[in-house]
Amino acid sequence: MCGRTACTLAPDEVRRACTYRNRSGKRRRPRWRDGDADKYRPSYNKNPQSMSPVLLSKKHFDKDAPVDEFVLASMRWGLVPSWFKEDDPSKMRYSTSNCRSENILEKKSYKDPMKKGQRCVILADGFYEWMRVEKTKQPFFIYFPQTHGSSQENTGDQDDPKTSARSKEGEAPGKWSGWRLLTMAGLFDCWTPPGGGEPLYSYSVITVNASPNLQNIHDRMPAILDGEDEVRRWLDFGEVKSLDALKLLQSKNILTFHPVSSLVNNTRNNSPECLQPVDLGSKKEPKPTASSKRMMSWLASSSPSKRKESSTPESKESKAETPSKSKGALQQWLHGANKKQRTK
Repeated sequence: MCGRTACTLAPDEVRRACTYRNRSGKRRRPRWRDGDADKYRPSYNKNPQSMSPVLLSKKHFDKDAPVDEFVLASMRWGLVPSWFKEDDPSKMRYSTSNCRSENILEKKSYKDPMKKGQRCVILADGFYEWMRVEKTKQPFFIYFPQTHGSSQENTGDQDDPKTSARSKEGEAPGKWSGWRLLTMAGLFDCWTPPGGGEPLYSYSVITVNASPNLQNIHDRMPAILDGEDEVRRWLDFGEVKSLDALKLLQSKNILTFHPVSSLVNNTRNNSPECLQPVDLGSKKEPKPTASSKRMMSWLASSSPSKRKESSTPESKESKAETPSKSKGALQQWLHGANKKQRTK
């Protein structure tokens, strides 16, 4: 299962972190759907019912757009079916935050979106999972292995160094080399209140059997899309039909992880300490390390002009301030936070 994530990049950083190649091989940088950048709020501790960034085909919003042109949107975690008759999504009697890959074509809530090509990619720094240890549960943070290097974006298109970043609208200047976002396969739907009102877009994270290196933590994991090609094929519902897209939903033994503090158990806790590696041999709650203190100092001194802050509450439960992070800060911090962190 997947019931908690972290996504700490600012809206513009998310754009740069999920550049992609369309069918013709041109590298593109997705735009945010109108107003959705303001609905997304970075967080170290996201829970269902919160708004998260997702990547999907622009054709879902604009029928004249190419199906292989992608756009970013903020969607509510927990799919609300278009046919839901109540006037309040909170009245749903069952959870739709996760969708088992084996049941997609069996349950109406997921079968209809799947057949309509309503596939999306949920973006996150990583997700949390809890392993039962005797009478308690130990949380872990799980994410893509990160490569060392600069957190700066390339200044030119990798295929054509002469291509300017502003030569074409939406054209990406180069690959993002900061924190590699986790790309999880999902389904979305659009629900409109019976009495009228603003449509609500929401999603469900698709899960598969856990990979061998994660089985000791939990028996399920999100369906991970590894690399640009898998992301493009999952989203390109014009070229890749539903049955072929389902073949992408495989258990992949490609993620790494480390144990974290029980601070993350409470959704009100929203700080870098939620991600901090801990020593399982210690019975005491971890104290802030020198590296985490340096990170907090860095966050406090980062320029607010480099990102667009949102005043939209993360969720009804969360009252913590929005974390502000300079590009690459999470990557550099995790590399140096704890030399003995456990990864596999």
